[in-house]
Amino acid sequence: MGRRHPEHQYLDLLNEILEHGDERVDRTGVGTRSIFGALIRFDLSDGTVPILTTKRVYWKTAVKEMLWFLTGNTNIRSLLQENVRIWTDWPLAHFRRETGEQISQDDFEARILQDEGFAARWGELGPVYGRQWRRWLGADGREYDQIAGLVSMLRTNPASRRMLFHGWNVAELGDMALPPCHMVYQYHVTSDGRLNGLLFQRSADMLLGAPFNYAGAAALQLMLAQQAGLRPGEFVWVGGDVHLYLNHFEQARIQASRDPRPFPTMRLIRHPESIDGYRIDDFEVQDYSPHPPIQADVAV
Repeated sequence: MGRRHPEHQYLDLLNEILEHGDERVDRTGVGTRSIFGALIRFDLSDGTVPILTTKRVYWKTAVKEMLWFLTGNTNIRSLLQENVRIWTDWPLAHFRRETGEQISQDDFEARILQDEGFAARWGELGPVYGRQWRRWLGADGREYDQIAGLVSMLRTNPASRRMLFHGWNVAELGDMALPPCHMVYQYHVTSDGRLNGLLFQRSADMLLGAPFNYAGAAALQLMLAQQAGLRPGEFVWVGGDVHLYLNHFEQARIQASRDPRPFPTMRLIRHPESIDGYRIDDFEVQDYSPHPPIQADVAV
């Protein structure tokens, strides 16, 4: 018997939610079926990364999003300049609500790109991920860079149990377009120089969100390992409220019925001087031959 493909952990979770999940009306009004508490492990040490194969995952979008978080930026304009549209729904809904103008997403994005003043007013997401990761505002008025601190600790004190960063800044949750879902990243260095990573995600949209989070977190782990002179080890994903939206069931059943194909490999083809130096062109993914994409609507 060969080793079971690690993607089956994800497919098993889809089936578990479909068959045994608890159905509730949620914040979005769409409704979800959910289970509480899940754990998946992926081994990155052989060069593979968990870019799911049972549907096409647009991994470049996920990695561009991660690179955007690392800049500390919180406005969708810089994302749209990279043709990443996954954050537009929230500012767009806010704009429509505030102005009563039923603008299309395409027109809204065009205005964000063309008009810097409009972008500053309407493209801002509040103190979301990147702000907390890179510019956490302390009670003393200082800004704290959790990522720089993490890289430093990985290099100088790899046996530490405090190598983590998080985005759940209680004082600023109310100002965020969306409180952080993937909220705690913790790291662990083995005695033989492997970097393990754990991501705790309080809320996981399993069809649309989680596949992006796996790809983004794996890319981050590769960057951190390179910066600290380590080799990638294991990536562990822990979900709190793990759910499928009621309008995603059919898509989830289609995906769960497909057989996984071998995971692709991801490598960094350049070694920037710092964690701030990475660009999307530094990531090379090979041997990715997924099943076709599966379309579904995001719940806002």
